[in-house]
Amino acid sequence: MDKYQSREGLVVPLDRANVDTDAIIPKQFLKAIGRSGFGPNLFDEWRYLDHGEPGMDNAKRPLNPDFVLNQPRYRGAQVLIARANFGCGSSREHAPWALQDYGFTTIIAPSFADIFFNNCFKNGLLAITLDASLVDQIIKDAQATPNYRLAVDLENQTITTPGRQELRFEIDPFRKHCLLNGLDEIGLTLEHAGEIRAFEAKHKATQPWLFA
Repeated sequence: MDKYQSREGLVVPLDRANVDTDAIIPKQFLKAIGRSGFGPNLFDEWRYLDHGEPGMDNAKRPLNPDFVLNQPRYRGAQVLIARANFGCGSSREHAPWALQDYGFTTIIAPSFADIFFNNCFKNGLLAITLDASLVDQIIKDAQATPNYRLAVDLENQTITTPGRQELRFEIDPFRKHCLLNGLDEIGLTLEHAGEIRAFEAKHKATQPWLFA
């Protein structure tokens, strides 16, 4: 996976709690197993006025003008901030895939569902837990201020607001290492490729009948 790049990003305030994975990417889109192509159907039932199905031309579908992602001021956003218990509901890795494919690199909320939280890090998406009062203030500021941006610095574990307020966040050191170095579970395994090859060679030499 790609290395996480600390940068300043436009913020989308999703002022909802208990956003479940079926809202993030509805079940009818789970047939595909590739990690790309899900962005146009992110929050599909909230984003469009009709019912979405795989293979539809999303450019021709009627948009819900009241949904935050459809507001022109939030186009190109990289940071999504929401209320508590984000990513609850059924387990589906497609949820972080859809968020990433749309263009989000960072999700901020007071709390996350455990499986969704773990899936974010496995796919290079930074999930940050902040105190509910701080999230509330950022949501209000983002709603009131066009082009509201946050600078997310993973290395130093800080978020800097436009007013230069610096907020610290906690992250597991191992997860931080993986994000900064672009290491998913396969990448971590390949770091030991030399040792794996040496073991296989020794195994073949000592028990050749297993390889006949």
